[in-house]
Amino acid sequence: MTDDKHYFRAADILANLYGREFGGKESGRYRVSEKLMRQLLQRRRLYEADITAMTRALFERGYVLVDMDSFYVVLSANAFVNYRRVADATIQQALEREEG
Repeated sequence: MTDDKHYFRAADILANLYGREFGGKESGRYRVSEKLMRQLLQRRRLYEADITAMTRALFERGYVLVDMDSFYVVLSANAFVNYRRVADATIQQALEREEG
């Protein structure tokens, strides 16, 4: 199995878990320990390239992988759609307040 297939397989598993009931919730966001991520990817160590590949593979499936250093969070990309947007003017005002 090539590396890409490992990532695609792992991304499919993680994407499918999003809709399954576990941990007292019917579905939704969840976290995965580094140990389980290594096991899922069949690696002894995880490198930045591994996490980048997983992030891309999950994003293609509609999910976001967040690296929290000691664990990973999987969220639906749709969860971010309704977030409020910051405007240029708001950023400019904040920068001006900082300067002075």
